[in-house]
Amino acid sequence: MVFIRFLVILLIVQTVVFVCLSIYSRLARREKLETEFEARRAMDPALTPAAKDSFIRDGLAEYDGSMRRKLILLVYVVPIAAIGTIIYTVNHM
Repeated sequence: MVFIRFLVILLIVQTVVFVCLSIYSRLARREKLETEFEARRAMDPALTPAAKDSFIRDGLAEYDGSMRRKLILLVYVVPIAAIGTIIYTVNHM
């Protein structure tokens, strides 16, 4: 019973960390895209704010399918694998 309670608390904490990391990563990517667009706009002043919105939207759509976004899921896998390994090692060695 204690172990199940521990797992529930662990999953809640992992979910909070996952959401925070996802938001931070997406905001960091958005900032990078805005900076990149401003650098392009300095080279080509004909770019409009509508082009900026489109550029950022396309960049974030590309980010949504990226490996980096999928790697954030390791927040769930690594701690559970480590705990499982420790339990296995302690019980069978």
